[in-house]
Amino acid sequence: MNRMACAALSAAGIALTLTACSVARGATPTGATPTAVGVTTLGSARQGSDVTQGSYVALGDSYTAGPDLPDQTGAIAGCEQSDSSYPYLVARSLRLKLTDLSCSGATIASLSAPQITGDGTNPAQLSALSAATTLVTLGIGGNDIGWSGVIIKCTELDLIPALIPGGAASGLAPCQDYYTAGGTDQIQRRIRVVAGHLAEALARIGDRAPHARVYVVGYPDLLPAAGGTCAQTLGITQGDLTFLDDEELQLNSALRQDAKDAGDGYVDTYTPSVGHDACEAPASRWIEPLVPASPAAPLHPNAVGEQGMATAIADAIGTG
Repeated sequence: MNRMACAALSAAGIALTLTACSVARGATPTGATPTAVGVTTLGSARQGSDVTQGSYVALGDSYTAGPDLPDQTGAIAGCEQSDSSYPYLVARSLRLKLTDLSCSGATIASLSAPQITGDGTNPAQLSALSAATTLVTLGIGGNDIGWSGVIIKCTELDLIPALIPGGAASGLAPCQDYYTAGGTDQIQRRIRVVAGHLAEALARIGDRAPHARVYVVGYPDLLPAAGGTCAQTLGITQGDLTFLDDEELQLNSALRQDAKDAGDGYVDTYTPSVGHDACEAPASRWIEPLVPASPAAPLHPNAVGEQGMATAIADAIGTG
């Protein structure tokens, strides 16, 4: 995700959250111990690949990289990779050789072109792939739909209604009204564009790493569908929390469908993270709020969240 947007919101003192998704909410987990459900849709051409032989390449944005998590690592300044992120956890668990080209702020375009971070330049992420690659994970798409900008706009539109006594819990949804004005859901339109670009990217991954198992990694649950006091904490009305959660679900659904169409796997990190969103108590959340209580970038997975995502990936690989 875009950390500049997060910083701007922090300066304004507005709490918010970012992407997530799957196709449906599961039962709410309890406690902070990660549990995971890995959903895979693997084509027969890659199903027989032995991921324990060869190399693992991790591609993606900040939810893959792990900004502000200990310990920061990586050759490219500004990408904000951590050895507590799920690529490193998966690599250690499966004893794989890891090449991590994930980078904060990455979009699908960053897969095939260099990304300037402000502190360095990350090479095109697909450049790490080869015929020797046996495992690829890809977590991307949130920056392509401009999710940070969507949340900023929602907090601007919802600020006054959310401050009115009872307003946050009312049926008001100024943000939904804005993004669906004229009968067209602008966020859904962006998601459709993402789906087309991701499909092209998955084809390129297949060409560059023909022997690899490929898994698209969905986003974890960031926003509660039922906000309660969270609506006031975020400065977003209950109606718009529900709207944004639905949009998040649609994004992950699009990622899942593209993976299925390509004959690749999809890892559902949303279902196991339900009840661990940024509005939960520090002991149980996977996502840190605007003012983190644990080391992590605002509105990004903490170490428990990255471990939960790693468990989902390992489970998916084990059943793939």
